[in-house]
Amino acid sequence: MLTLTDIAEEPLVLTSRLRLRDGAKAVLRPLVHADAEGLAKFLEGLSPESRRLSTFDGYDLAAARELCDAIARYDKLRLVLEDEPSARLVGLFELSLALTAGDIARYRAAGIHLSEQTDCRFGPTLADAYQGSGVGSLVLPLVMEAVRRLDRTRVILWGGVLADNPRALRFYEKNGFQLVGPFTGPDGTPSLDMILSLAGACRHSPPDLRRH
Repeated sequence: MLTLTDIAEEPLVLTSRLRLRDGAKAVLRPLVHADAEGLAKFLEGLSPESRRLSTFDGYDLAAARELCDAIARYDKLRLVLEDEPSARLVGLFELSLALTAGDIARYRAAGIHLSEQTDCRFGPTLADAYQGSGVGSLVLPLVMEAVRRLDRTRVILWGGVLADNPRALRFYEKNGFQLVGPFTGPDGTPSLDMILSLAGACRHSPPDLRRH
C-alpha cells in the first residue's frame, strides 16, 4: 500500500509513459512542487466552458502554487498528464481520500454506505484541445491503478457530474461508472452522483496504450 508521503518522496512509483492515439508521447505522473508555473499555464488556458465543468479556486499562478504547496500535506493526490516533447501540462487528475458529509448522506440515501477506508473521490480535467480525443479513456486505467495502490476499492465523482454534460456521462458509463442518482449542487446546478467499483473494473489497459 502506498501513502501520499511515499508518492511525494518518490514520484516515479506512479509515473507511466504512454502513447496517445495520435501517436504523441505523454507522461502521467504525480504533481510536484516544480510544476507551479506549468500548472498555472494549464489552468489559465482552460476555456470558460471547461472552467464551468471543472471548478477550481482560481486559474492563475497563485492557485497553481496552492495546489503544489498541498502535496502530501492533506488528503489529495494530483496526477498530471504531460506532453513529453514540450513538457507542457495537458491534464490534471485529482483524487481525494476524504469524503464530505454531503457525499456520505446522499449515497446513504441511495443505499450505499461510503467509507474513507475504502472509497475516494475522483475529478479529471483535460486541456480543451485534448477533450473528446480518447485521452481520458487511455489515462483512466492508470489512475485507477493508483487508486488500488492507495488501498481504495471504490471511486465516486468529485462533486458529481453536471446533468447537462452528456459527453462526460457517456465517458463515465463507458468506463464502468454506475449512476447513483440526481442531486442539486451548492450553486443550484442539477448534477448526478456516479460510483465505480474497482473489482474487475479498469484492470486492463486498452490495446493501444503502450508503456515504455
